[in-house]
Amino acid sequence: MDSLQKCSWMTLGILVFLTEPGLGSSIIEGPSNLTALVGMEAHFNCTVSEGWQILIWLFEGQPVLSVIYPGKVIITDQSYNQQGYNKSTMFTSELKIYNVQLNNSGRIECSIQTMGDSPYAFLSVQVSGSLNIKDHNLTIRENQTIEIICEAVGWDPAPHITWMVNNISVDNSNYTTNWSQGSNGLYNEESILTLTPLANSTVICLAAISALSKPQSAVMTLVVYPPPIDSEDDGHTRTIILAVVLSIVGFLLLILVILLIVCCCRRREGEWTGCELAIQYTFNPKHAQQITGSNC
Repeated sequence: MDSLQKCSWMTLGILVFLTEPGLGSSIIEGPSNLTALVGMEAHFNCTVSEGWQILIWLFEGQPVLSVIYPGKVIITDQSYNQQGYNKSTMFTSELKIYNVQLNNSGRIECSIQTMGDSPYAFLSVQVSGSLNIKDHNLTIRENQTIEIICEAVGWDPAPHITWMVNNISVDNSNYTTNWSQGSNGLYNEESILTLTPLANSTVICLAAISALSKPQSAVMTLVVYPPPIDSEDDGHTRTIILAVVLSIVGFLLLILVILLIVCCCRRREGEWTGCELAIQYTFNPKHAQQITGSNC
């Protein structure tokens, strides 16, 4: 429909209103506030009593669609359409807004051009962006403190970010969140969770806005391994083991020396002085030097 036809229909509607204003009609129920995601379809209802002649839908005060009794529709913006329903003496116009965008956010008004204020509602269009955790899978040492970063990019409004570990909500004192607005008007957000896991864990980052029926989520898996043996303790243990081994070896060598001396003495039974010298040298070298005689 071109602009001339639109103007003609609007003029006709105004003439209908002037000739039969329908002063006895009233709006029984007006539209309700709505929040929708970009790209979705938004619906608003306006129910009027009998006697109505024209019903006009307005966005931010500008007419976008009109319905003339008994149901002729004049569309002035192709993003809008409507479906009419009659029930008993009432008529309901269901306004449809296709493929809503951020610029569709604003005041939606229903008017039948009678005295009094026209009911209105607000459409809020939101953007659900991307959500991602850096390092989807991570292997760390038990009792090691780490920082996990969750990034939300291209949202409007800035989402509310929360965390869960093994399906248990994390206290907000354990993470910090900061946001910034990009040149495209959308919001970017970064949340940093500080965690010291003791066992394998599943970590979930959640981002919520009112247009989402449930939060968007990103998941990562933490694999935790036991800490290595402390190097200082390991060195101390090796020192103790070495000392014990050396003591045992020294004791065995002493026994071996004594056995050799005994064997030497038995081999030369008549040379007691030499044996005595060997034994004395083993246990008292200074005294043995003063003894003269034969050697074993």
